[in-house]
Amino acid sequence: MGVSTGPVLAVDAGNTKTDVALVAPDGTVLATGRAGGFQPSRTGVPAAVDVLAAAMTDAGLDPGPPGPRAQRVSACLANADFPAEERELADEIRRRGWGRETAVHNDTFALLRAGLPSGAAPRGVAVVCGAGINCAGMTPDGRTARFPAVGRMSGDWGGGGGLAEEAMWWAARAEDGRGEPTELARALPAHFGHGSMGALIEAFHLGPLPAPRRHELTPVLFAVAAAGDPVAQRLVDRQADEVVAMAAVALGRLGLLGEEVPVVLGGGVLAAGHTRLDERIAGGLAERAPRARITVVTAPPVLGAALLGLDALGAPAAAHEKVRALFG
Repeated sequence: MGVSTGPVLAVDAGNTKTDVALVAPDGTVLATGRAGGFQPSRTGVPAAVDVLAAAMTDAGLDPGPPGPRAQRVSACLANADFPAEERELADEIRRRGWGRETAVHNDTFALLRAGLPSGAAPRGVAVVCGAGINCAGMTPDGRTARFPAVGRMSGDWGGGGGLAEEAMWWAARAEDGRGEPTELARALPAHFGHGSMGALIEAFHLGPLPAPRRHELTPVLFAVAAAGDPVAQRLVDRQADEVVAMAAVALGRLGLLGEEVPVVLGGGVLAAGHTRLDERIAGGLAERAPRARITVVTAPPVLGAALLGLDALGAPAAAHEKVRALFG
């Protein structure tokens, strides 16, 4: 395939932020921009795609007509958990006329691509644990393994948001006597300057503290676990076990459990370097997939979207390395 003369409009849209990058076929990053969270299930598809337009505007790119801004739009989007959602989002992006070609993937595939070497057909599994948790895998023949990842009803547990809720549950019960004692009952409200879990719960319930700030409690949970609190440690251990379970199941579906294969980890929780979490994940994978090689990606996920777009354009390896050098 020859290299297109048009750029890639790479998009990574997460629950809390959206990044775009316009990348030339030689890997030169021409523009970058950022906007807020992407939540089509709450706002509807057109309003969610308006957030992508806002990120383009921040990058100095006019999202309005006429004419495409890129040869290919490579969009890796949170909350695109089913093929039907990917199609609906792709249709809306095509309607905006931003690119001559449009490809939409779940955002976990951006993490996977960012963690795989350039010049090789995609082969591996990625687990992202940020605000939520998800997993995706791919083989060179195009087979994929993925999970719905729409919350508790699809079997999910954890992620930053889930960990914060669990920490508050245990802390509330410790304070009022329904549960076992835990340092979380002091540490969580103290983070926000409150003297009790009752005051913290009231602040979240009545609105002085907006719900998105609950994510601030996840690092507090890990700090309390590192200090030796048994309740907090059990939550961290369960998160590690969930990561191992998702990765192992995806590897098994793809026939890769016994092979030397990368397992790419990313997202705010997994990229933070929490020793207890990291060691338990490594131990669990060593038991279930002994030849798997763990790679932690700290580069912004928009890198993976850009690499997927360059793949589709047939860009040379040098272009991939150039864009990695900027974002990596």
